[in-house]
Amino acid sequence: MKIEITNQEKWHQSLTLKLILLAFLGLVLMIPIEMIKSVIMERQASAEKVKQEISGQWAAKQYFTGPVLNIPVKIISQDKEEKSTTQIWHILPETLNIEGIINPEIRYRGIYKSVVYESLLKVSGEFILPEKTMLPGSEILWEESFFTVGITDNRGLRGDVILKTPTHTVTAEPGVKYNDIFESGISFNTPLTGKDSVIPFSMEVSLAGSEGLYLAPLGKVSRAVLSSDWKDPGFNGSFLPTERNVGKDGFQAKWQVTHLNRNFPQQWTGNLYHPSESSFGVDLYLPADHYQKSWRSARYGILFIALTFLVLIFLEITRKEPIHIFHYFLVSLGLVLFFSLLNSLSEHVGFNLAYLISSAATIILISLFTGSLMKDRRAILIIGGLLVVLYTFIFFLLSLSDYAYLAGNIGLFILLAIVMRLAGKMIIFKSETD
Repeated sequence: MKIEITNQEKWHQSLTLKLILLAFLGLVLMIPIEMIKSVIMERQASAEKVKQEISGQWAAKQYFTGPVLNIPVKIISQDKEEKSTTQIWHILPETLNIEGIINPEIRYRGIYKSVVYESLLKVSGEFILPEKTMLPGSEILWEESFFTVGITDNRGLRGDVILKTPTHTVTAEPGVKYNDIFESGISFNTPLTGKDSVIPFSMEVSLAGSEGLYLAPLGKVSRAVLSSDWKDPGFNGSFLPTERNVGKDGFQAKWQVTHLNRNFPQQWTGNLYHPSESSFGVDLYLPADHYQKSWRSARYGILFIALTFLVLIFLEITRKEPIHIFHYFLVSLGLVLFFSLLNSLSEHVGFNLAYLISSAATIILISLFTGSLMKDRRAILIIGGLLVVLYTFIFFLLSLSDYAYLAGNIGLFILLAIVMRLAGKMIIFKSETD
């Protein structure tokens, strides 16, 4: 039996026609919601651009790789007509120990912000020189040997870097002599005699950067410890920490990597390997990205509109007071404005508080408007209470990550069961009254 708001003569007020018009209105309203989603993405792109500008003026994310011992080797040709060539023999440390303290700081530009840091790295270990070169019949140029350290952005270096060995105390020179392993970094000229089989070393590096710090496991056994008072670290790279402790006072993470865990050897010539590709470290995340949450909430736009329309339709049927389609349109505009208000507020006060303010304003606006249409205070409480449940449910979905899809489907299934039950009761009630 077809249910109508008044009587069958007023076909233009039938529930069937109204449902068709509301479905069309819901589809039309997806246009401004998509526009709001585009605005959110543009604002997010602007925030990322500011982060890059701050990093460009401070220093980029740092990848610290080193030290590496480099020894030129002269390849003597057996053919008298061919000239001799020189290759670089790269030797990695037997042990490598790195202790780092990261001191982060948030830099602002307008309403946007980015995290930068200054760090102090204490690096130590030892090299063990192989008994034989990898190139038999070649001449090792010990007096031209040098150490290199790969650094992504040299602008982050603060002060001098001094490498200490038993026979040398050398101040770093800018740049790398050869690009076999590193594109940028620093070098230490340390002529060797070839008589020392074990070369201990140590140095301290004051290094600034943005967003994250990564280290390369060059040692046959590499141990690293990074600590900071930053509360939101993200451990990434080729290796995760063997131990980590994250709390309200910051974090401390420890790594231990052996040469068997990597895909490059302890020595080679030329540019066969790039150890920085196996780096590990930490990213200093800012609190949850409000742009991503705002965009996710806009994805639920059709759900906001559909469920709100559903609540109004049930009120309209149970109270036998028709609501004009134009009033539905005004309510839907308030719902669309919610997403724009949410994104604009979240840039200043954070997502959670922005959601509370935006949802409270929208619920009060729609509840008072609906109550004025029906001229009943109870309608204000009914529509307000149902909207509170709806917005709480959506916030619960936005707060979840791994289980949001499952929770959303369970919630919608329960909602559909309730709607079907209420619809069945309404049809029975209508039949009895007729």
